[in-house]
Amino acid sequence: MNAKLVNGFSRWTKDEKIEWLTQSYLNRDDEARNTLLQYWNPNKKLQGLHDDFIENALSNYYLPYGVAPNFIIDGIPYALPMVTEESSVVAAASNAAKFWSEKGGFSTEIVGTQKCGQVHLRYQGNQALLQSFFDAYKQDLIGSLDQLQANMKKRGGGLVDLELQDLTEHLDDYYQLHATFETGDAMGANFINSCLEQLATRLEQLALTYQGFEASGVRPQVVMSILSNYVPDCRVKAKVSCTVKELAQAGVDGDHFAQDFVKAIAMARENVYRAVTHNKGIMNGIDAVIVATGNDFRAVEAGVHAYASRDGQYRSLTNAWIDNNEIFHFELEVPLALGTVGGLTRLHPLVGVSMKILNQPDAKQLMRLVAVAGLAQNFAAVKSLVTTGIQKGHMKMHLLNILNQLGADEKEKGAAIDYFEKETVSHSSVSNYLDTLRS
Repeated sequence: MNAKLVNGFSRWTKDEKIEWLTQSYLNRDDEARNTLLQYWNPNKKLQGLHDDFIENALSNYYLPYGVAPNFIIDGIPYALPMVTEESSVVAAASNAAKFWSEKGGFSTEIVGTQKCGQVHLRYQGNQALLQSFFDAYKQDLIGSLDQLQANMKKRGGGLVDLELQDLTEHLDDYYQLHATFETGDAMGANFINSCLEQLATRLEQLALTYQGFEASGVRPQVVMSILSNYVPDCRVKAKVSCTVKELAQAGVDGDHFAQDFVKAIAMARENVYRAVTHNKGIMNGIDAVIVATGNDFRAVEAGVHAYASRDGQYRSLTNAWIDNNEIFHFELEVPLALGTVGGLTRLHPLVGVSMKILNQPDAKQLMRLVAVAGLAQNFAAVKSLVTTGIQKGHMKMHLLNILNQLGADEKEKGAAIDYFEKETVSHSSVSNYLDTLRS
């Protein structure tokens, strides 16, 4: 048997796992082994907490934690905590925040907060019979959740509605119970999944004794029960507006800028190649705040991109227009299923710090703040694209990464930063500059 295949790995100590990894996959590379050890937290209690987050934890993978200040959101000043490795994200968000803070700031609106999940069914019988069964036992199915959702109901949440959906037009014999929930300040994944599995169990129990199914010899079969990360009814809007004249900047006419900006957004709405990169920029801001607040950025990403394709074509998540009064409007509408209780929100110490920075928001308020981060990021990106170009600012921020790759010391970094204030940054230009400086 291949020596790299092992049994019972999860029960080994962390030292044993690292030793095996070093021998089996790292070619006995002590430097790689030491790198894993160097990222352990010297606080044993804190390291133990991190070790319990996932199975087979070996070390920690650090990402920068920063803040973007100067946000005015619904009249309240904020500094948004952001976790990201991309060099220009925090700077871009901060610049957009400052720009709009002088024009009244950002405003937001909660469109909805409902989340959903489905019990997926296979049924080869008569559709009308299945519908009659569901109509007869809908309240029984809902009642089977009483114990599970007792605490959630005390907090104003719980099951909102349950419906049978016929999806046989898309796939033979495919039906589902579509359940809608309110989960308050919890993201609610565990609660929703528990409810769905209970609904599935109760449906199968009821189907066994339903005379209609007994007579036909065909009963619905549960294939799976799972929440959906597509939450089009859990949405938030973020927006900004100002007169076209107020968009004037150094060397840039406000009307010209507004026209180009609106056209750029229209291009992202109609062209999928542009839309994907456009929305990736929005997610730069959204993901950074989501990670900083201990939420699931993968779930949000999946739901957001599905929403961008809701009419059959992948489109921009933002919209921009100029009204008849020469007022410029820029808006983002996006689905966000977030939580401020449960999961890492109560375990990761830095998440606790993030929540304090944000004045302990509830789930709705966090939706507002995250959406604003996405809108700010998109404004900064499109603003650069239609004026100086994206690379000028991005490569200035990337300069330190290049200097670190080339082993520059602090004196060399200072000299390079001054030199490249007026020069184009590229890996080769920085390398040539350092060679000249060192010689």
